[in-house]
Amino acid sequence: MDLDLKGKSVIVTAASKGLGKATAKKFAEEGARVLISSRSEGELEKAQEEIQSETGNDNIDYTVCDITDSQSIKELVSKAVKLNGTVDVLINNAGGPPPGTFDKVDDNDWQSAFELNLLSFVRTIREVLPYMRKQGHGHIINLASSSIKQPIDNLILSNTFRAGIVGLSKSLSQELAQDNILINTIGPGRIGTDRVAQLDNVQAEKLNKSYEEIKSQSEKSIPIGRYGKPEEFANMVVYLCSGANTYITGQSLLVDGGMVKAL
Repeated sequence: MDLDLKGKSVIVTAASKGLGKATAKKFAEEGARVLISSRSEGELEKAQEEIQSETGNDNIDYTVCDITDSQSIKELVSKAVKLNGTVDVLINNAGGPPPGTFDKVDDNDWQSAFELNLLSFVRTIREVLPYMRKQGHGHIINLASSSIKQPIDNLILSNTFRAGIVGLSKSLSQELAQDNILINTIGPGRIGTDRVAQLDNVQAEKLNKSYEEIKSQSEKSIPIGRYGKPEEFANMVVYLCSGANTYITGQSLLVDGGMVKAL
């Protein structure tokens, strides 16, 4: 199937590793022109070299961007337009906020999580919309968490603001449909990333168990019986942003191996 992504201008935030990098790589495999960002130039440079080497696509650029800073976001989108003429696809991604229960987080934690995991998405969408509206099409994917369907214990900040992403995406799907701009939310389940390893280590320390015990126990809760691979998650993201998707918008989807039992 031709996904009609060759030459398309794609922005992927928080893409120096994990799900963001896997997604950027998958777009590169399809011949897209990809701009990746994160706060670490060293990690971005390594990711760029790896993606170019493994895909043979030299149209991979990077820019350092602090997505909690509005000016940094403006510069990110401006660079994409300067390099590629427009923005066809936006992948909003951000690292997760620290774990903790309600009594363990303070106002600073709430404010930081809001700016990182919700307001950054609002700002980035705001910057790309003029280009998508002008050309009469666009795809936006907001990366969230499986908590959009089923809250996760000890992640009060993530549970709150990931749900906000769903509300944002659903509302925008109504407003942007007339411009042929499709927007969806995708939540990863237990995918083999540094973030999941971090949460497993926190749980292991809390329960005085080994990391291996916690991971094994977690895998038993997944019908497929293992953690997902980042590239498996990326496959769904790329499909929803491709020419094969012309009618799916406003949806909240999970890539979780059947882990979440909520309808």
